[in-house]
Amino acid sequence: MNTTSLQGFFESTGGQIITVVVILALFLIILRSGKSKKNDTKAVVVCGILVALSTVLGMIVVFQMPQGGGITLFSMVPIVLAGYFYGVKRGLMVGMCVGLLNLILNPYVIYPLQLLLDYPIAFGALALGAVFRNREKFGLTLCYLSGLFCRYCCAVISGIVFFGSYAPAGFNAVTWSLWYNLTYLGVEGAITVVVLSIPAVSNAFTRLRNQAGQPISSAA
Repeated sequence: MNTTSLQGFFESTGGQIITVVVILALFLIILRSGKSKKNDTKAVVVCGILVALSTVLGMIVVFQMPQGGGITLFSMVPIVLAGYFYGVKRGLMVGMCVGLLNLILNPYVIYPLQLLLDYPIAFGALALGAVFRNREKFGLTLCYLSGLFCRYCCAVISGIVFFGSYAPAGFNAVTWSLWYNLTYLGVEGAITVVVLSIPAVSNAFTRLRNQAGQPISSAA
């Protein structure tokens, strides 16, 4: 499948239907992925809300970069919260769902590996920071920063491998990808960390986590 046909597939009705089926399968995994292996309807509802919230916030672009990417209105936070509430596995599923929805809404596909790096893997990587979810101090901030770094790594690799030809004079593929992706992810990350560091905000998310049935004292 060449570049044109691959892009066209995800713009087609058939390609979008297949993507939706994959998203539904991911939600089925969320439903059955608790430690008890019983259906967890509450987790599915919360994760569904977080997927929708991340997708909507991602449409609110504060600043659009010329070669893709941009500063959004805290669109990465809901994915991080999914990991913070429910652990890495369910957070990954939520992030992948968001990535696949972005693939439906705004596809830009040139190679299969680029598709994976820029969509399900990049967004899913935001949940990897959930390994710090049980830290009593700054747990959510550590989750966010670690997840953001993982997404940044995905963006840098994609930029080096697939978009290196866009590097301007004075840069090579590596240095341009490192700098370009830092400019927008770094700015949004810095603003988000400031907001998450506000005691009222962090305490509110802690209460929400407890209401989701995953108190901080529980295991990941």
